Amino acid sequence: MQKRYLLTPGPTPLPPEVVRSQAQPIIHHRTEEFEQIFAVVRQDLKYVFQTNQDVLILASSGTGAMEAAVTNLHSAEDDVLVISGGKFGQRWGQIASCYGLKPTVIEVEWGQAVDPAKVAQALAQNPQIKTVFCTYSETSTGALIDVKALAAITSKTDTLLVVDSITATGVVPLPMDEWGVDVVISGSQKAFMLPPGLGFITLSKRAWKRTETAKLPSFYFNLTKERKNQVTNQTAYTPAITLIIALKEALELIRKEGLDKVFTRHQRLANATIAGVKALGLELFAAACPSLAVTAVKAPANIDAGKIVKAMKKYGVTIAGGQDHLKGKIFRVSHLGYVDTFDVIIGISALEMALKEAGYAFEMGSGVKAAQEVLLAG
Repeated sequence: MQKRYLLTPGPTPLPPEVVRSQAQPIIHHRTEEFEQIFAVVRQDLKYVFQTNQDVLILASSGTGAMEAAVTNLHSAEDDVLVISGGKFGQRWGQIASCYGLKPTVIEVEWGQAVDPAKVAQALAQNPQIKTVFCTYSETSTGALIDVKALAAITSKTDTLLVVDSITATGVVPLPMDEWGVDVVISGSQKAFMLPPGLGFITLSKRAWKRTETAKLPSFYFNLTKERKNQVTNQTAYTPAITLIIALKEALELIRKEGLDKVFTRHQRLANATIAGVKALGLELFAAACPSLAVTAVKAPANIDAGKIVKAMKKYGVTIAGGQDHLKGKIFRVSHLGYVDTFDVIIGISALEMALKEAGYAFEMGSGVKAAQEVLLAG
């Protein structure tokens, strides 16, 4: 028998309450029973998204919500600005190009954060840019960008700021109304502590105004139609009923803990993970701007990161490797969602065992000790 520990940046571990809720007999969605559940979920989502705007629930992954942001806010050949500093930043450009938009891309070195001054410069050079697309927490590199600084720039223009916050919502603050962010997107399999299958999207008032003139086609991801239904606690099409019931449980857990404490917990766990890997003599990939959702670590010289991932899995701990050109060069340890003190200790301990197996020279227990010291300090 072997216990398994999931320390990937999606999917993330599920709380027992969430697991149990999915074992209930399914209900019909066109009933008062479902509408009562949906009403609670809609209000609690506003709390987590730190907004007074409606948060729409889509039966899709986060990428579906990203596509909805593109199609509902634009017309063919619109100029847009894409901040690309990782695999998911690249995805914004891919979706925009697919729908005939004209993306200008700010290429950011993977593991780095975009310089807001470059965004301001790009908008000054091309005032026709309709939207800036960015990724708050770049899951592929473990980097976090300064969304507040970007919003301070775009909110003074007619340009919308659309944020992929898929691994940031419920991890770090993003008060979209206060900062002036126009669209925020997330997904169920991250800090929401659910299986994959739900996408979330919320729009500012000026973003909703843009939907009135957008001409790109949309059917399933038509946000105007979806909003019209969801304000009545229904959905335009068949919802993921079981996931929404589970979402109610997960949101209740977040409310019970308190959003500020949720943020503090993620900061604490990230600090402990970072301390642990540094004590082992390893380097962070996004050292200047580390995400609080996932820590990306450079593999030691002459050791394939994939071997570390494989060895840890043998011990029952699943982490993530690098993507695209980072494959074999980095590994990623998540501390996201339903994760706490001893998940970090177990993760660092398994990492030490994997490194020792790979022939890396270090003092056994040094990483665990460093992580423990941070966790003890609170």
